[in-house]
Amino acid sequence: MTDVAIEPGSAEKDNEDWVHVSQDLVLVLDGATARTDTGCAHGVAWFVGQLGEAIVDRARRLSLAASVAASIPYVAGLHPECDLTHSGTPSAAVGALRINGGVVEHFVLGDVCVVLDVSGHVQVITDGRVSLTASAERADADRHPIGSPAKQAALLRMKRQELAARNQPGGYWVAETNPAAVDHALTGQTHLDQLRRFAVLSDGAARAVTFGLHDWTSALELMQAAGATELIRQVRAAERSDPDGTRWPRNKRSDDAAAVFGLLTQRV
Repeated sequence: MTDVAIEPGSAEKDNEDWVHVSQDLVLVLDGATARTDTGCAHGVAWFVGQLGEAIVDRARRLSLAASVAASIPYVAGLHPECDLTHSGTPSAAVGALRINGGVVEHFVLGDVCVVLDVSGHVQVITDGRVSLTASAERADADRHPIGSPAKQAALLRMKRQELAARNQPGGYWVAETNPAAVDHALTGQTHLDQLRRFAVLSDGAARAVTFGLHDWTSALELMQAAGATELIRQVRAAERSDPDGTRWPRNKRSDDAAAVFGLLTQRV
């Protein structure tokens, strides 16, 4: 059984999360919010859609890492008229699970969360190095209420510092224009017969845990009992209860959220 929920953070903006689920592949992309110029006329939602479709196509014959690495230059070739050398050019975090024979492969590039319940032990694979960048600017942005001019100015300063660390040694790594970023992904395998259930979530859906509404085990329990939509519903309720970001300092009142939950019933 697989359950999927995806919801934009705002009705006024395109959803920059993207999901694919098939019999043997789960793929979640989380596009990075553009706060500066990007040099691209197409936008982040277009980028994640093109990248996601390219990865799915290549994953039919390549490893997950090779699929992402091959898809990055392919998507770049779809819009050569854009300035892809721009520091703000669109990028995305990528999280994937694939069943390959008797193993389940995982691939994480950026802060998408892959959660595995392996024989009752919950493992979380994510790369949060982006949150370690621009620390002074990030702390300053957290001081201001969401929607205020001071917040917007602080977020712009933070974003510029964050972009300077993107796909750089000592910084963080995401899918952008350089396929070598894939070398920094978190990868591994789990025996299929040991996997009870799993989830793949964008950071907007992972707010259920980062806000402290759940730990990872109770988040899996919730999705198993009530579905991925209920997890996102609880995140939205928490966001509405804290519109200024006082209780949970954050960059956006509501973020795009994507969650995929899978239950291997024969192992529960």
